[in-house]
Amino acid sequence: MTRILVSGATGTIGRPLVKQLERAGADVRAVTRQLTDPVALKAALDGVEAVFLLWPFASAEGAREVVELIGARRVVYLSSAAARPYEVEIERLVAATAREWTVLRPHAFAANTLRWADQVRTGVVREPYGEVASSPVHERDVAAVAVRALLGEGHHGAVHTLTGPRPLTRREQARAIGEAIARPVRWEEEPPEETRPRLLALGWPAPAVDGMLRGLAEPGPATTTVEEVTGVPASTFGTWASEHAADFLGPMRAARVHEYGDASVISLEEVPVPRPGPGEVLVKVAATSFNPSEVGLRMGLLRDVLDVTLPYTLGWDVAGTVLTGAGDLVPGDRVIGHIEGAAAGYAVAKADMLVRAPRRIPLTAAAAVPVAGLTAWQAVFEHARIGRGTRVLINGAGGGVGLFAVQLAKHAGAHVVATAGPRSAAAVRALGADEVVDYTAEALPGGNDVLINLVADVPASVAELAEEFVSITRPIAHPRAVQFVTRNDPGQLRELVALIDDGVVAVEVAVRPLESLADLHREAERGLLRGKVVLEMET
Repeated sequence: MTRILVSGATGTIGRPLVKQLERAGADVRAVTRQLTDPVALKAALDGVEAVFLLWPFASAEGAREVVELIGARRVVYLSSAAARPYEVEIERLVAATAREWTVLRPHAFAANTLRWADQVRTGVVREPYGEVASSPVHERDVAAVAVRALLGEGHHGAVHTLTGPRPLTRREQARAIGEAIARPVRWEEEPPEETRPRLLALGWPAPAVDGMLRGLAEPGPATTTVEEVTGVPASTFGTWASEHAADFLGPMRAARVHEYGDASVISLEEVPVPRPGPGEVLVKVAATSFNPSEVGLRMGLLRDVLDVTLPYTLGWDVAGTVLTGAGDLVPGDRVIGHIEGAAAGYAVAKADMLVRAPRRIPLTAAAAVPVAGLTAWQAVFEHARIGRGTRVLINGAGGGVGLFAVQLAKHAGAHVVATAGPRSAAAVRALGADEVVDYTAEALPGGNDVLINLVADVPASVAELAEEFVSITRPIAHPRAVQFVTRNDPGQLRELVALIDDGVVAVEVAVRPLESLADLHREAERGLLRGKVVLEMET
């Protein structure tokens, strides 16, 4: 196993480089501040065969001693396309000392645009030289080239000039960032003579300001070096912007609980936008939905069932638009899924846990589908095994799960008997129930093949009403009864979406703002909610 020392391991290039080297099977040793400490550096170099050298100073002072300590090892030095005098001097020192050496000269990093983040959040980037084009390079691509030079052969003496795949003006870069975060971002040209005093007032050293302005005024080329070295085309700036969307978004609103208790423990807070990990996507949430079981979570009754860490962001249903893609999902895809933390402006989720949203209904309404729809699907098809001619009694048909269960049971060919109160009866009948029983005035009928129970307060007498029983709430005392907890199954959700798009299953919702979530919890506790309620995020 090759042992490699990486300096600047926590920096823009160092972080992806360490990850890629570890994936390649290298033994990575990281240094940051130890680089100019001779004792610490000598210890870190023990057993090291190759070094990635990032010099963190704008001067070559002290570089000779460091390069001599590194000695006759393989060295990859991160220089820059600007080839500043101190960088050229370090290149010379490395070439004169190392057994094998490679110089990386990246042009502008795409990550340099992160300094626009505050302006992006206002919708306007005011900078100079908006029509000057360059080809910003993704830090991951620089790291990928470094990996080849550190571990492979054929790079000795090479000076690799690295860029992105095609030039974009700075105005176009700002627009691409806006597309990545699904917000308009306008460029406003700032005269350079105004930029200089502004940056000086922010504490920038004058040489750094002047050097930056000179660099911004010069257009940058596009090279094919990344693809030639790695065999993979360089990432576009749009890809980089999508992957870094969270860096530009600022805080988001989220409905959270910090302790268990009554509905007053729900608070709307500003929190950072979550960052997607490997295989995850960042979703701009259009809506989530209210599920009665979240009342139990909020009260602490589900601690033995769910792995909950406080503070906890509510929301188990998500409907939204992908900002950062992964798997088969790309930015712009409209998706739904059963996840955690959806009662917020943005959410992250495993890409394989999301499915494309129905096209037939508004995206906001689609937030009603995942939890309630999957619960109904599994009750009807997995546990009740309803088929043509089955007589099924759906107890609680007027709720969010019940409205789906009525339609799915009818689609399966069953004779559907549904219980509903006066306010829900018409809706339940319109969705296909053959008989509607007003539970507030009538006894529940017997003679059923299956009873699907969707309500919390179920009398013991229901055990006499059917041959088999399925409950999503309390267990029913009967040898042929099943109680189950909904399983997250994207395959079933995909089938449900197809039925919605085919017009077989209708989705009817009431839409309320996120601010009403605590009130919804209170209404649910008093038994006042009917149907399915979705919570719309602010646009």
